[in-house]
Amino acid sequence: MEIKTSGQIPFFDEDPQIERDRNFEQGGRSFYFFDFDDNVVHLPTKIVLFDRQTHEEFEVSTEEYAAIHTKLGEPGSPWERFELRDNPMGSYRNFREHPREMLEGREQPLVEDMLTALKNPFLEWRGPSWDFFYKAVKNNRSISIITARGHHPHTIRRAVNLLVQSRDLAVSPNYLSIYPVSHEPTRAYLGDSESKLSIAELKKIAIKVAVQDAFECYGQNEHHRFGMSDDDPKNIALIVEAMRELKAVYPKNEFFVFNTFARRIVREEVVLEIKTPAAGDESEQIPLV
Repeated sequence: MEIKTSGQIPFFDEDPQIERDRNFEQGGRSFYFFDFDDNVVHLPTKIVLFDRQTHEEFEVSTEEYAAIHTKLGEPGSPWERFELRDNPMGSYRNFREHPREMLEGREQPLVEDMLTALKNPFLEWRGPSWDFFYKAVKNNRSISIITARGHHPHTIRRAVNLLVQSRDLAVSPNYLSIYPVSHEPTRAYLGDSESKLSIAELKKIAIKVAVQDAFECYGQNEHHRFGMSDDDPKNIALIVEAMRELKAVYPKNEFFVFNTFARRIVREEVVLEIKTPAAGDESEQIPLV
């Protein structure tokens, strides 16, 4: 199984529209980590809810689920009788890699959903980080995809390659790594072989591992810059936490978080801020913000 690439594409700047990394002259590179669903693209992948009494299935979009998930099982709620089921044929089956025998000649759900999305006007399927993703890809930045999906990394590459074939992307991404954290081998690689960690916790680990991927590939340069975009508030909280911990270890590197919840983009740099002690206070406080 391939989780991360063994090498990177060299930088070519013959195209005058290509922008160099901000710290290129110092040997620094910019690395961008992206959540995929509802961040880079909006895909028609459905979550399956189950009626606890009749076992009837009811499909909802990811955006619909975000609006109603706290009401599942709530007394008096229209969603009182519905629940999630976490098994291979359960609620997230469309977000997982399907065995070949289950496909019956069809494509993996992610590939089918991408093909379906591309039949629609681009304004419908491009997510809030699309322009950011497009620019990073065009400028040959090193990309990591860190997603809750459970597809094989090769399947994610194939789905993204459809964007190149459709000419929505000018070139193929310069992949540093791909971490679909619900993919069982990837989950084990991240240290959770017993599936005890939440998606947000796994994404936090994946961010740290992706930073190490960057250092292994390009050397531990203090001019490297890292940014991660995600649309889920729970994920954002642990992404910020991961970036704070990384900043404490690598204080001269720059770390950024891009919160795209509700289709907005809020950019925050994680910095070490030194607070001047008050008169008579012998302790030095260094809060992380």
